[in-house]
Amino acid sequence: MLNYDKIITFDTFVRWLGYGILAISIFLLIDYLSSVLLPFAVGWLLAYLLFPIVKFVQFKLHVPGRVFSIVVTLVTFIIVVVGTLWFIIPSMIDQFSKLGQLATNYIQHAANIDSIPEAIRQWTENNRESIQKFLHSQEFSQGLKEAIPNMFHVLGKTANIIISIVGSLIALLYMFFILMDYEYLTKAWIKIFPKKSRPFWTELASDAERELSNYIRGQGTVALIMGILFCVGFTIIDFPMAIGLGILIGIMDLVPYLHTLALVPTVFLSLLKAADTGQNFWIILLSALIVFVVVQIIIDMIVTPKVMGKAMGLNPAILLLSLSIWGALLGFIGLIIALPLTTLLMAYYQRYITREDEPEVTPPESITK
Repeated sequence: MLNYDKIITFDTFVRWLGYGILAISIFLLIDYLSSVLLPFAVGWLLAYLLFPIVKFVQFKLHVPGRVFSIVVTLVTFIIVVVGTLWFIIPSMIDQFSKLGQLATNYIQHAANIDSIPEAIRQWTENNRESIQKFLHSQEFSQGLKEAIPNMFHVLGKTANIIISIVGSLIALLYMFFILMDYEYLTKAWIKIFPKKSRPFWTELASDAERELSNYIRGQGTVALIMGILFCVGFTIIDFPMAIGLGILIGIMDLVPYLHTLALVPTVFLSLLKAADTGQNFWIILLSALIVFVVVQIIIDMIVTPKVMGKAMGLNPAILLLSLSIWGALLGFIGLIIALPLTTLLMAYYQRYITREDEPEVTPPESITK
């Protein structure tokens, strides 16, 4: 029970103020070192996800040694990922190649051009003087001056991509070494805290691990159902690459709402079907968008509240409110962390504020004369 009559002394106030300053300092330090800590965090998350498989391979399949178990797990995981991509990407590339061929045929037929490169060369020869005049003009020089900084910006983005790839390789190294001593690391980290505060951090970490496990299991189920619904919907409207696109959308939904990026290939595939069959492009695209809307309504109104509400222990109304609040506060990142963070905060509130886990103390009955 809470003791509301407890007096807050000056020492208590100073101590809690120190805790607050320490927490803010740690947050700022983590933010400053985020680029360094991110590969480690990603490596730890991958190790957390793969450890049950490594454990199964080592002890159930009797693969000798932890190193070989990790290698077998990684090879199996890579084979599954490559196999899935092999099922999706080649067919998508083939569809885009077909779209390019259809576009080329349309241009040649509409403009009576037998060869596009030859037409470009002929146009260049006929407009040589105009092109030379433009290249020596002030407008071209000014445009070139404005384009050079943009070019360096692109180069900077390319360098960031290369750094991200290197960071991914470092994350894989972190994952490998964490898996090597996973049991020890998951037990030894508590030693960084003073002994008297270790029970608090142990219970908090237990709650966090439980909610993360529930979230991953629930989100995986939602992504699977979404992939199946899109496969069925695209098949019904006879959309190109229906099964592959549905599987791709299901995989993308492992990160909530990332599947909306699938609208880009959907537009191209609609254009392909229109050019190939002669149907109206807008009708094809509208039918695909209807599938998106219907599936999204089913997922948001039925599947997510039921599956994630059960997995996270949240009422569907609280779940939708959580998504709305965290999405408004942190945008896309808020949608990703909304459910596990809300559940963790509620668990902390019930454990340390209201103390619902403690048995209620029944006041003694008054002695009657």
